[in-house]
Amino acid sequence: MGKRPAFDEIMGMSGEAPPRPALAALGRWLDQTPDDELRRRQEAAETTFRQLGITFAVYGDSDTRERIIPFDIVPRVFLADEWARLSEGLVQRVEAINAFLDDIYGERRILAEGVLPPDLILGNPQFRPEIAGMRPPHGIWAHICGIDLVRTGPDEFFVLEDNARTPSGVSYMLENREAMVRLCPELFREYRVEPVDSYPDRLLATMKSVAPPGGRGGSAGPVCVVLTPGHYNSAYYEHSFLADSMGIELVEAADLVVDDDYVWMRTIAGRVRVDVIYRRVDDDYLDPLVFRADSMLGVPGLIAAYAAGNVAIINAPGNGIADDKAIYSYMPEIVRFYSGGEAKLPNVETWRCREPQALRYVLDHLDELVVKLVDGSGGYGMLVGPTASRAEIDAFRAALIAEPHRYIAQPTLALSTVPTLADSGLSPRHVDFRPFVLTGSNGVQVVPGGLTRVALKQGSLVVNSSQGGGTKDSFVLMAEPAGQSQTQTMGGMTQRQGGGA
Repeated sequence: MGKRPAFDEIMGMSGEAPPRPALAALGRWLDQTPDDELRRRQEAAETTFRQLGITFAVYGDSDTRERIIPFDIVPRVFLADEWARLSEGLVQRVEAINAFLDDIYGERRILAEGVLPPDLILGNPQFRPEIAGMRPPHGIWAHICGIDLVRTGPDEFFVLEDNARTPSGVSYMLENREAMVRLCPELFREYRVEPVDSYPDRLLATMKSVAPPGGRGGSAGPVCVVLTPGHYNSAYYEHSFLADSMGIELVEAADLVVDDDYVWMRTIAGRVRVDVIYRRVDDDYLDPLVFRADSMLGVPGLIAAYAAGNVAIINAPGNGIADDKAIYSYMPEIVRFYSGGEAKLPNVETWRCREPQALRYVLDHLDELVVKLVDGSGGYGMLVGPTASRAEIDAFRAALIAEPHRYIAQPTLALSTVPTLADSGLSPRHVDFRPFVLTGSNGVQVVPGGLTRVALKQGSLVVNSSQGGGTKDSFVLMAEPAGQSQTQTMGGMTQRQGGGA
């Protein structure tokens, strides 16, 4: 799969003009808009992002300045039928993830029936025995999932990894769309694009739907908050953005107190009982009475309140096991076990280095494979064999031999490309995609858009922002017949979509 040329999502398999028929208008727009004009609009968007404080920090970087994630003005486009197929697969996968989490912290049928080796779960540092036997309100564990996808051909999509802890990036999805509506309104006249600005409302409805019974929110409904580690966190902008967009309080640990197994928020008007907490604090730091005793970011007694069924925590504690890349390698079996059918979205082929035969293969083909830590993220702890130096390969070989259980390996895929504005003009760059899936007591919904990450370095397959990647807006085209129109409002601007150019 890694040998063939990359599929360009606008230009097709050859990567040359003319563009794919359904995207001919986008091809014309690229041809008719001078690079200097595209660059002017792109710089205008990045200036706005900088003024708004849409920045992130890279932990451990000697350059401690916060930076924006570079934005690319050329959108990535999903056709309506492509999106329908993706959505079916995403719903199936997220339902399986929720069933898996409910099972391994409960009856453990999947272990009893021999589908997974018990040590892969029970010996995994991401498995939280402290919460075994607990059940979240309404039995939902992964309320917000970011499922990372890659594409290798016209109809070939693969899941690269699952993010069921605290998936980030949705603020970029929303801000990128607002920038595109403002700076490239002609594209929204040409194409009928599904709006994404309902995400905060959808998220808040999801949060309220999983509130424990007997909450004290009064006529306004359940009291929901966003719990942040504080403004030093690399994703703090997103925490504050989402709280503000939903019209709920952004709190830190010091703002909350647990009394008699209920969570209360301190306000100038007195204490208010909290029903739902969207936490952006990792499990380790969530409650110093249960996890790390030295945590200053958590709320003492929070897990006791959760165990008593008096507060919902989004996402549930213990979800990290579903993000583990060794567990990922079993997702086809996990989906089959809980759904009774085959996975509609396949995994990338994966070798589990904990298995001797797989380890031998990986060691013999290190220069061809991508090797990852099972608990790694952000593009760290990863070897991209075809672009690695001999010294890097030798170092990974030693690490694999010493601790094979910590690694998985995958083929180097020919990731799809999308035209991107480079210093020399438009040029193909590799992309991946993170759609966001919400699960509440009212069901599962896939937000019609997502975060497209782009590798800005020519030939690079690493799209992570911490490794120099950027983002694009992601258009999902509507399925309704042409001639109808929809109004999309972003940031106070109204943009009419469809119904002619």
